[in-house]
Amino acid sequence: MDEGASGRRVIHIGLPELSEEQLIEVGEIAQETIIKHVFDALNRSDVKDIEVTLRINRGEILDLEIEVYLEVPVFVKVDVEKLIDEAVEKAYDAIERKLREIANEGKAQA
Repeated sequence: MDEGASGRRVIHIGLPELSEEQLIEVGEIAQETIIKHVFDALNRSDVKDIEVTLRINRGEILDLEIEVYLEVPVFVKVDVEKLIDEAVEKAYDAIERKLREIANEGKAQA
């Protein structure tokens, strides 16, 4: 039997050097934005499973990895891949705005 639709997406975002507090804030913004977008499009009863995983990789550049998994029942007619893409895109925009805000705060203090 068909379990419904599910999709997964991973994106990487290069980050400037941020404090631990700022990293947590950026992660929370990403997670809240993704979840809000999904539930703006779907009823809670239409979502079987949603997971938003954030990982910070400290390599040559600071990298935020966002992974989204969304599963809906078979009767819910939605393009899951497209919905995830839109949610991640919104999260990316929200993170960019926050990073600009942080950069401007840094300039104001300098």
